[in-house]
Amino acid sequence: MEYLPLLKKLKLRASVLAEVRGFFAERGVMEVETPLLGTRTVTDVHLQSFEVRAHDRSQPRFFLQTSPEYAMKKLLAAGSGPIYQISKAFRAGELSRLHNPEFTLLEWYRPGFSLVDLMDELEQFITRLLSRQKIPRYTYGDLFVRNLNMDPHSISLEELQQRSAELVDVSGEDLDKTDYLQLLMDRKIEPTLPDCCFVYEYPQAQAALSVVAPNADGIPVAQRFELYVDGMELANGYFELTDAIEQRSRFERDLARRSQLGLPAITIDEDLLSALESGLPSCSGVALGLDRLLMKIGRSEDIRDVISYPLE
Repeated sequence: MEYLPLLKKLKLRASVLAEVRGFFAERGVMEVETPLLGTRTVTDVHLQSFEVRAHDRSQPRFFLQTSPEYAMKKLLAAGSGPIYQISKAFRAGELSRLHNPEFTLLEWYRPGFSLVDLMDELEQFITRLLSRQKIPRYTYGDLFVRNLNMDPHSISLEELQQRSAELVDVSGEDLDKTDYLQLLMDRKIEPTLPDCCFVYEYPQAQAALSVVAPNADGIPVAQRFELYVDGMELANGYFELTDAIEQRSRFERDLARRSQLGLPAITIDEDLLSALESGLPSCSGVALGLDRLLMKIGRSEDIRDVISYPLE
């Protein structure tokens, strides 16, 4: 495969970064910078962090951050107002056509915004950067019913195991409902999506750091969305959870699941919980893969085509 020459990569990235900064400057959103190295990291079982050790083993262990989310929420709780960041992020074990272990995230938070408000703003951003028009919006449940004739919110684990074995020939005792639903989403639903769309109202088990609330049918769903472009996940947005007690409970469930799967134990980020307790404002936030955005702008099929120094 032929890759973009280095100078063309650099010019493309520079021009897009200028556009991004212009977009947020027009809206009065402040750019911030947070640490890449921290003593805490995420508990999410689907994200694995790089651990960094000093030569002096008496020093604490550090982690390269999987996203700037925790640090930015601490700034929000301290009264920063609307903020954005263009940040390097690191995730172990992710190397493919769409993944590089070191990558760039664009992440922003909007106090006072509903999830719909944030989808509207992201749509304006995508219209500007990718010249897309009105972006359709589909609920997660409707996509599963339409494509697979199953309700992802009510289906039992046993039935989901059976249907997954039939549809994608996958089964395993260590897989839970979320694992199966994500496999079906990846293999069966994403290929059917239009060239650009929002998917929202995810199952409550996939809430992560978002609020869970009843939808129009009274079903508890995660107040979050994902933006897909050409079948590729480009952005992930939340109506942010501000309840420290509920967030601690979710962290503890993550840790129990990590133990069950034999994954490394993680120490809960007490500073984040303290920030929630002190008063994280009602807000919505979104993380967008900047390298993937560059792929779309540069009409590339491989993330290595837009990164100056991919891992290999």
